[in-house]
Amino acid sequence: MEQRVANIFKKFAKEECEGYCELYEHLSLKIADDEKMLQLALHAREGQPIPNLLFGAVHALLLKGKVHELKHFYPSIVSDVKGVKDSYPYFKDFCENYRDEIIEFLQTKLVQTNEVRRCTYLYPTFSYIYEISNKPLALIEIGTSSGLQLLWDQYNYSYGSGQIYGNRHSNVHLTAEIRGDKEPALPVEAPPVAKRIGVDLNVLDLNDEEDEFWLNALIWPNLHERRETLQQAAEIVKQHPLTLIEGDGVAMLSDIVNDIPEDYAVCVFHTHVANQMPDQTKDDLLEEIKKIGSTREVFHVYNNIQDRDLHLDYYINGEESLNTIATTAGHGKWFTWKL
Repeated sequence: MEQRVANIFKKFAKEECEGYCELYEHLSLKIADDEKMLQLALHAREGQPIPNLLFGAVHALLLKGKVHELKHFYPSIVSDVKGVKDSYPYFKDFCENYRDEIIEFLQTKLVQTNEVRRCTYLYPTFSYIYEISNKPLALIEIGTSSGLQLLWDQYNYSYGSGQIYGNRHSNVHLTAEIRGDKEPALPVEAPPVAKRIGVDLNVLDLNDEEDEFWLNALIWPNLHERRETLQQAAEIVKQHPLTLIEGDGVAMLSDIVNDIPEDYAVCVFHTHVANQMPDQTKDDLLEEIKKIGSTREVFHVYNNIQDRDLHLDYYINGEESLNTIATTAGHGKWFTWKL
């Protein structure tokens, strides 16, 4: 069991942190070789991304003001940051000092990183769906967290040129690099959205200080822009009430779809939440989409089921179309369009 968790931390360091967060990369590699720290990490709830949860717990305690020298390695807390190569002994000592509180986080919290920047690839994806369907979009997000991605059309975007897309009046401006030879069609204005429904096992309420605090703690300490974007997007959510339902999105999906008029294009989507789903749940979700598609038009946008790529499956007049549409960075910094 410990070796499995050690491999998770090594993979996290290589695939998620390298070139993106030097502190978490360094700490992950050290934890992978530390039996005592691996035992602590094993307190995480089954199915949760263990490194994200452990680092989120430690970050949360530091942000709450726990007194420890470890804070000097966190640019989210201090301006004069010490070098990451010296950080691990302090990190381990902090975990030993606050072991019980960290375990409480590991056993009670979920990783619900609501990364707004992923909307940079959702914008062309939903625009493409609208081009196909020519109907207002009815959004259903599984694993919605606090619903930030449900408001993708309320943000504005740029992709390396001077053109601004989306809601020009929004305070949330998101950027991404489009790599490769192909570029998506990018309408200047977002397509119409008729409904926004989010489902999560544990909905986070941005009007609740503790829920907003946890989302902030999950943001990596060196990513100041992400922290600012979260705060700006949170204000937009507070101004646009959403339908957020607590429950099993896969089990509830059919009933939710049945309440949506057929003159709307049903768009079921989720970004990265499938990495927390058991294999059977993934299979059940794909089967449920196929079942819905046998009687009405439905679009499914997702990743982390077959692979890390972004997929768009859809059913029109009972005909199935399965498409890999993009390769994306985990936090939306870049994507490669494939259509």
